[in-house]
Amino acid sequence: MPDAKTLLQEVSTYLPPRDVKNIQRALEFSAAAHEGQLRKSGEAYISHPIAVARILTPLHLDAQAIMAALLHDVVEDTSVSTEEVAEKFGKPVAILVDGLSKLARMEFQTTEDAQAENFRKMLLAMARDVRVVLIKLADRLHNMRTLESMSREKSERIARETLDIYAPIANRLGLHDIYQELGDLGFKNLYPNRYSVLHKALKAARGNRREVIGTIQEAIQKCLDEHKIAAKIQGREKHLYGIYLKMQAKSMPFSEVQDIYGFRVLVDEAPTCYLVLGLLHGLYKPIPGKFKDYIAIPKANGYQSLHTILFGPFGVPVEVQIRTHEMHKVAEAGVASHWLYKSQDSSFNELHKQTHQWLQSLLESLSQSTDSVEFLEHLKVDLFPDEVYVFTPTGKILALPRGSTAVDFAYSVHTDIGNRCVAVKINFELAPLRTELINGDRVEIITAPHAHPNPAWLSYVVTSKARNTIRHSLKTLHLEESVMLGERLLNQAFASLGIKPQDIDATHWEKFLKDSGVKSRTEVLADIALGRRLNMVVARQLARLGDPGSPEHVPLHGVVTIIGTEGLAVQFAKCCRPIPGDPIIGIIKKGHGLIVHTHDCPTLSRGRSGTDEWLDVAWDKHINKAFEVSIKLIVINQRGVLAKAAAAIAEAESNIENVHFTKDVDYTTLHFTLQVSSRQHLANVMRNLRKIPEVVRITRSKGTPTQ
Repeated sequence: MPDAKTLLQEVSTYLPPRDVKNIQRALEFSAAAHEGQLRKSGEAYISHPIAVARILTPLHLDAQAIMAALLHDVVEDTSVSTEEVAEKFGKPVAILVDGLSKLARMEFQTTEDAQAENFRKMLLAMARDVRVVLIKLADRLHNMRTLESMSREKSERIARETLDIYAPIANRLGLHDIYQELGDLGFKNLYPNRYSVLHKALKAARGNRREVIGTIQEAIQKCLDEHKIAAKIQGREKHLYGIYLKMQAKSMPFSEVQDIYGFRVLVDEAPTCYLVLGLLHGLYKPIPGKFKDYIAIPKANGYQSLHTILFGPFGVPVEVQIRTHEMHKVAEAGVASHWLYKSQDSSFNELHKQTHQWLQSLLESLSQSTDSVEFLEHLKVDLFPDEVYVFTPTGKILALPRGSTAVDFAYSVHTDIGNRCVAVKINFELAPLRTELINGDRVEIITAPHAHPNPAWLSYVVTSKARNTIRHSLKTLHLEESVMLGERLLNQAFASLGIKPQDIDATHWEKFLKDSGVKSRTEVLADIALGRRLNMVVARQLARLGDPGSPEHVPLHGVVTIIGTEGLAVQFAKCCRPIPGDPIIGIIKKGHGLIVHTHDCPTLSRGRSGTDEWLDVAWDKHINKAFEVSIKLIVINQRGVLAKAAAAIAEAESNIENVHFTKDVDYTTLHFTLQVSSRQHLANVMRNLRKIPEVVRITRSKGTPTQ
């Protein structure tokens, strides 16, 4: 096996003889285990593990990882057990192989659920030991190199998941070469025609610019030599998939992509990078707005470099990347630089810290997400981090996906900060929480001890951590609110039966739970609040007061008070938008909880179901909450009338939640959704609006059936 001999030669360049001998033992063991097995291409199966191991040798991974790469399929595809691997090659190797064996079937099935669940497994294994995902990426890369033996349908599916998941993970871990090759191979197999056209265009551009590029390289080298700067200059060509993504993202033709070909200048120290930048800007004019400093603010995967685009001779734009040799090592090897370079450099330590934080953030999101498909979809946002860099009040830099809002920032700082945030200062000025952040923003989150996540946040957060944490918190909050409401409804039923709640002791509850097959008292109370159980029936069963009978005919007495802070357990019907002061009635709708309507709501008569329970409800005397209400204004068509109406509403200390209008020749109908605290407050608002000369008629709107 010539490849086997080459592998042993490669590892012997950086590993001691004892490790090389162990790798040879693993190679021979794997070859024996896979004896007689063939790949779809017709090659001996052992060629695949050897190829995977060889992809990892440039990263200088340790002997355990190389052995695990050689053995990664033996547990799944042969009679060898994990225990046997541990006995022959040690427990650490067996743990890596075991982690990979669980992923060996990651030829994802056709359903999104299977893909998402398999990815969750990979994430968990990756969090335990990042070498698992390094080997898995090498495995995927070799499979992509040999994809032509697969059917068209299967190769397209594998290419798509490579572009969706594996290439972004390689990028996030800073594995530059693996990321580029996975991207190009995925692009080639998923979009062969686009790949072919772009490949020809790039080849033509390369030929047309060859002479100009040579001239520029000579000029740069001469300039640096004159200033006695020791530097290594490399040519650099942007990979095809990267060009395609840029064309897609910015809707630009190939001719407008400016950084197809450029240079990389490697120097010894970071201060020299800025000196070289100044010299190059003196040599060729820079294109305004195209300079990026990733040394002062590194990318999330640890990448550091200065980027600038210059006007070269004949107007040819040329990108130049300037970085130190150490930065270049991280740029090429990413998280694997831990094994590749045994350095105490703080940049390596910071890279591993960032990677660990990223993995922990993903695990936290995973643990709080009950929907694996949703988790995977939102995770893709984090895996394509077109990043924005912002500052905390202490000057710490955080990298977030572009489009992130202040709420995303709050959750990236800490889960508790996100859950308790109530306001934000961006660059020392108050701003809405939904504000999208831009590079360089200084962000300060203001919290309150009793605040909790708002369901509206889900409409504008983009990070998976924020979205999953908000959903998890809302579910928990919903449960707490439902339990409190359920207890009040049950106590009301006890009162109507002349029973004191304290007379129902633990014995009653134990018997009830056992008879009904329910796990806890909390579950019963939540079911009452959500209309899954009737409070009177539960009260009768607990008190053992005869046959519960038909629940529809059990009369209820007493009134449930509405305090306005019940949260999701109590809903205010949008068809009539009740506000304090309105006569109200409550309906317990199965699966929805308590819904409050006004007495004269036009939808009540036609919207009642036979399973609904009607309750007498009343407003609490001490309500301090804003409620939504709809009003309709008919005004004469004159310039500025909308501004006058908005000013009158603001003067009455009400907020406008929404406004829309319909217009005819002489009149306009304005529909406002406002926030008011009571009927008296609404009356004050309407009184202010009537003072406007252009207002012809004003009414409160009801009757849009949404509940």
